[in-house]
Amino acid sequence: MDAHRYIDLTTDFGFKRIFGSEGNKPFLKAFLNELFQGRLQIADLQYGRNEHVGDTVEMGTVIFDLLCSTEAGEHFLIEVQRSTHLNLKRRMLYYGSKLIADSAPRGQRRDWDYAISAVYVVVLLDGFPIPGGGGGADYLQEICLCNRRTGEVFYEEMAYLYVELVKFVKQGADLQSDLDRWLYVLKNMSKLAGLPVHLRQPIFEQLFEIAAYTQLNKEERHMYDVSLKRKWDAAVVRKYQEQEQAKTREALKAAETALKAAEAAEEALVTGLKEAMDKGLIEGLEKGLEKGLEQGLEKGLEQGMEKGIEQGMEEGLEKGLKQGLEQGAHRKTIAIATTMQKNGLSAEDIAIYTGLSLADIEALSSSK
Repeated sequence: MDAHRYIDLTTDFGFKRIFGSEGNKPFLKAFLNELFQGRLQIADLQYGRNEHVGDTVEMGTVIFDLLCSTEAGEHFLIEVQRSTHLNLKRRMLYYGSKLIADSAPRGQRRDWDYAISAVYVVVLLDGFPIPGGGGGADYLQEICLCNRRTGEVFYEEMAYLYVELVKFVKQGADLQSDLDRWLYVLKNMSKLAGLPVHLRQPIFEQLFEIAAYTQLNKEERHMYDVSLKRKWDAAVVRKYQEQEQAKTREALKAAETALKAAEAAEEALVTGLKEAMDKGLIEGLEKGLEKGLEQGLEKGLEQGMEKGIEQGMEEGLEKGLKQGLEQGAHRKTIAIATTMQKNGLSAEDIAIYTGLSLADIEALSSSK
């Protein structure tokens, strides 16, 4: 296995050697104080047991990477995650909740009055961003209970700090704060050949001295090598998972594109059929109307002529008959008037009986 001048602090062995031993407590205090950026000032720490047994056999045991507390009762749980987990957020939430639940006394809870100690969960993500974190450039995510509407912090003493080392890209002169320097060391220490100029501070000088690979005895080197190999294996698995996820995303994207193309083709087909049907219906109506008008005019003209002839003949016959009857009746009246005149009746009497005018009767006398 390739040897580095300094151990990798993100390995399980390296992290616990530097931050989890009583003699190296100043390193952890300095790192946490910078991480909380002045909101907390940790004067001293006590390491706690990292194994927490469940309330039942089925719940099992939870083993934390590193657990410590202050004299004021504040608890700090530090976890280093080297592999992605879909349930990472829930897992960390469970860890923090378990610390709170375990702080409750087994009896006399009335006197305890829910005097909950502050709990802070620090998660160092090595090689990958927080799942579902939004993909921004910020490498430090501080999560707490807050009012969704106003953003106002609801409860100060329970927080989750996620450090996404993969997003931390500062180098050399870009390191402006001690937090920058600590994150730079966590991410890059095993790649360095010596103490850089921008880290010339007593705390980092002491850190580089203790973290030298040559400071490890034979057993410790073996433990470190095993730990380093596990980190590399986790990186290989993570890379494979990322490649598979990328393939899945590409396949889903291709399927989505194909589905959109199929939907577009279907829509075009439906539109084409509708247009064809509409066009055919319009043309059919136009042709039908044209033919109907032509046939209607032809049939109407024929029927009109027949009806006109029939009606004309009927009216002519009726008129002729009426005129003939009227003429026949007039002649008969004239004949009666003539006979009455011959028999010596006066013109006035003839007018009374026949309805003829005196002029008509005098005309009969003249025509003799």
